[in-house]
Amino acid sequence: MSRVAVVTGASRGIGRAIAEALAAQGWQVIGLARKATQLPGIDMRVCDVTDRTAIADAFAAIPHVDLLVNNAGAAGGAVFGSAEELAGWDGILAANLTASYLCAAAVRDKLPDDTGRIVNIASVLGLRGVPDQLAYTAAKHGVVGLTKALALALAPRRITVNAICPGWVDTAMAQARFRELGISAKDAAAGTPTGRITTPQEIAALVLYLASAAAGNLTGQALGVDGGAMLGD
Repeated sequence: MSRVAVVTGASRGIGRAIAEALAAQGWQVIGLARKATQLPGIDMRVCDVTDRTAIADAFAAIPHVDLLVNNAGAAGGAVFGSAEELAGWDGILAANLTASYLCAAAVRDKLPDDTGRIVNIASVLGLRGVPDQLAYTAAKHGVVGLTKALALALAPRRITVNAICPGWVDTAMAQARFRELGISAKDAAAGTPTGRITTPQEIAALVLYLASAAAGNLTGQALGVDGGAMLGD
């Protein structure tokens, strides 16, 4: 019987790469996204993770979950204290932090003891600060803290909970951020010790490892994937 994975924000970018990698390894993958999307081999369903009722309804229709990947999120840059920042604050926290908690709570009793897994996609901004990304930084720090607390809460059942903290990843979201900063992907790559940015498939490969039996005693960790950029901080 195939193991069941639920991946939020599965229609594009990192989430799509994760969903596709899991499906390629024989997982039954249920992908959640705000808009109707079709991906080969993946059971895509509509769910806006900022809507509590939508989350409850989506997970009520899924009887068993072996792996939850909280990937859905939203970013937004703004000047500290500006009307734009204040207007986006609640939505950014809802999409990144509150949704991760609500989805974890929704699968708590559906995850099997010993082999259940939760992987939260955080960010290097869950480990450091950026002055024009206050809401996103706060939300991703919250995801890292939530990961540690959930790991302790679920440890008696030997269900692991870990976070992945990507730096620059080659996605449309990163491209939008490059435009905000007035830089190119080449410039971003030059700012990492390895001289390149991460691919979505590399994040997916780490999810596969965290979901495996080999990672059965690894929990509560925030794993940076940033080409060594954080080593200088």
